[in-house]
Amino acid sequence: MRIRGQIGDWPVDLTIELEPAEWAQLGRQIEEPVVAEAGAPAVAGVARQDDGQWAAARDVLRQAGQMNGPELLDRLEGLAGSTAAGKRLLVRLRHSSEVKVESGVDAPVYHWVG
Repeated sequence: MRIRGQIGDWPVDLTIELEPAEWAQLGRQIEEPVVAEAGAPAVAGVARQDDGQWAAARDVLRQAGQMNGPELLDRLEGLAGSTAAGKRLLVRLRHSSEVKVESGVDAPVYHWVG
């Protein structure tokens, strides 16, 4: 396998050589975690937690009516427990049909439209 391109200003030319048995082993390692996760009860628990956070994120904006992006992100980070999870909720709100996003002077303003 050959990978060519750029990372920033740096050119990249990478060659990866594997024997057929190594490719097969790599394929098995990729498939096994997916199969294990598919039937795991923990997956349902994660989905329920995400649904609860999503409902809570919608409630935060619905009750406020409108919030600027940084303020909303701060509230969502506290709600979700991490910056990454807060950002995921913010992106989900941005793309929700219940939310209108306008460009503010310094930051986007999120409006609840229901």
